[in-house]
Formats: sequence, C-alpha cells, structure tokens
Amino acid sequence: MSAAFDEMMQGLNEVESFLAGEKVGFRVHVPESIDVKHIRTQLHMTQAKFSSAFGFSLDAIKHWEGGRRNPEVSARAYLTVISRNPEAVMRALGQKAKSSTSKSKRVSKALPKTRLVRESAKRMLTAEA
Repeated sequence: MSAAFDEMMQGLNEVESFLAGEKVGFRVHVPESIDVKHIRTQLHMTQAKFSSAFGFSLDAIKHWEGGRRNPEVSARAYLTVISRNPEAVMRALGQKAKSSTSKSKRVSKALPKTRLVRESAKRMLTAEA
C-alpha cells in the first residue's frame, strides 16, 4: 500500500478515536472559510462533476460558491483534504484519478463520511489481497 494511503488511514483512525471519545488532546485545524470554487477550478471540474466525484450535492456547491452558505466544519475538513491531495481522495473512494487534460467520465457518488471512506478503503484492500 502507498505511503499516502497509509497516512490517510492513520489520520482517519485518529479522528475516529477522537470523535468516539477514546483519544483526548487531539487538535485538528479546520479553516474558518474555504474557497470551494478555487479548489474546483484547480481540478478543472464543472460544479456537477465536482459534486459527483466527491459526494456533495450540486445545490451545496452552488450555495458555497455563491456565498449564500458556508460549508460546515466536516465539509471544510474534507474540502481541505481534497485541495491538498485530490488523487488520494479519489483513490480512497474507489475512483480512478484522471489527469486534468483527459476527458472525464462520470464518477460515482460517495458521501464524505469517515466511516464510508474507511469501508471503501477496506474493500480496496480486500480486493487487492
């Protein structure tokens, strides 16, 4: 397994432990605001493709980009990870990362929830074994 994937799984385990109350003193920096349009345009995706690829509703993307709503803390954390390593997120969700110049195919929807990401990662590990 790749180092990036291992780091991501370790981080998910730590977050899950913290949220379950098993680990104390854990701090996560989540930005107060995030530029969703900038992240999306850096990935050369339409609003529809971005929402489908990462499991957001199209309306949420439109509201965030239009400034009518601010993403909740969990969505901001997820968007931060997407902005830093979108290929790792897509691989973890069981999608093939595409180059920015290739024609894209419609990718499957996936909810940005820790448990769903973990289950997807386990399925990928089981399939590779």
